[in-house]
Amino acid sequence: MKDYYEILGVRRDASINDIKKAYRKLARKYHPDLNPGDKTAEQRFKEINEAHETLKDPEKKKQYDLYGSLGAHGPGPGAGGPGRGGDFEGFDFNSSGSSTFGDIFETIFGNMGEPRARSGRRAHTPEPGEDLHYSMNLSFMDAANGIETTIQVSHRQPCAACKGKGIDAASKQSTCPACGGRGRVQKQSGFMKFGSVCPSCGGSGVLPGAPCRACGGDGRVETTSRLRVRIPAGVDNDSKVRIAGKGNAGRDGGPAGDLIITTRVAAHKVFRRSGHDLEMILPVTYAEAALGAKIEIPTLEGSALFKVPPGTASGQRLRLKGKGIVHPKTRENGDLYVEIRIVPPPTKDLKVRELLKEIERVAPYDPREELRR
Repeated sequence: MKDYYEILGVRRDASINDIKKAYRKLARKYHPDLNPGDKTAEQRFKEINEAHETLKDPEKKKQYDLYGSLGAHGPGPGAGGPGRGGDFEGFDFNSSGSSTFGDIFETIFGNMGEPRARSGRRAHTPEPGEDLHYSMNLSFMDAANGIETTIQVSHRQPCAACKGKGIDAASKQSTCPACGGRGRVQKQSGFMKFGSVCPSCGGSGVLPGAPCRACGGDGRVETTSRLRVRIPAGVDNDSKVRIAGKGNAGRDGGPAGDLIITTRVAAHKVFRRSGHDLEMILPVTYAEAALGAKIEIPTLEGSALFKVPPGTASGQRLRLKGKGIVHPKTRENGDLYVEIRIVPPPTKDLKVRELLKEIERVAPYDPREELRR
């Protein structure tokens, strides 16, 4: 039994992407156009195609991993065998080219309904390009107010040499070695044999040409671009900003993926963020807290006058409505919460100490009275 993993030179736990990469590399090496008259390379190319067609499909790969072939469980009791009416060994369900049984088995094994590709060859369904992920560091104020900036990203773009087709424009069509130009191959499934569309040429009997040397047959090449992107106001740590169509280009006409920017926001020396609200600590003097005051404080929009009511206690939280972070979706602003912190004056000066004692004498009060109740 052929080991498809060994043929492609990949581990059994290889991802579908790794399998495709290995296939493209080997197909380019052993393609008949690049090895004219080399029967060994032609046979190797046929084996590579056979392995790739099985392992690139998750369902076929699962069956192969379980049973060693596509659905080949072998004949069970009563399922055929010498002398039994159920013996279909060697019978070609599609020998006439129009057998209903052959059509049924092609449907079961996924050979029906595949889209036609260039030059009549069947192709993969158009695949969307992969999303790209980019991490962006922002200052607190840029995250709060939004920013437009230029970034540099590496992504896959359609290959200019082959115009995204993955085929060397200078190469010629060749007879498909997998089916000998017939467009159909015989498959063995346990005790049954049936005809199906050739997976290498998609039923056309010809291969369109050698893989493009510039992109290795992928149809895309790695390139670096500078993009102008806008980060909306109100993003936070781990916010995701999606830029449509700026990811990797798709294959076979598929749409491009997206660029997903994850934001990392630096801390601020004054503000703390709580959702879309802001918090800050406002130091005040004894006199400002006791008598009340209008104090200039920072906000996201610049300085603003903030009123401290008379008799405000240390630790009290006061709200400044609408001075928080804007919500990116609702466009509504959160609030700014100001926590009062009374800071006592320096007491090294004898006169200051005497004045504080005078205040206690004139207006005695017990701030711990509640503790004794």
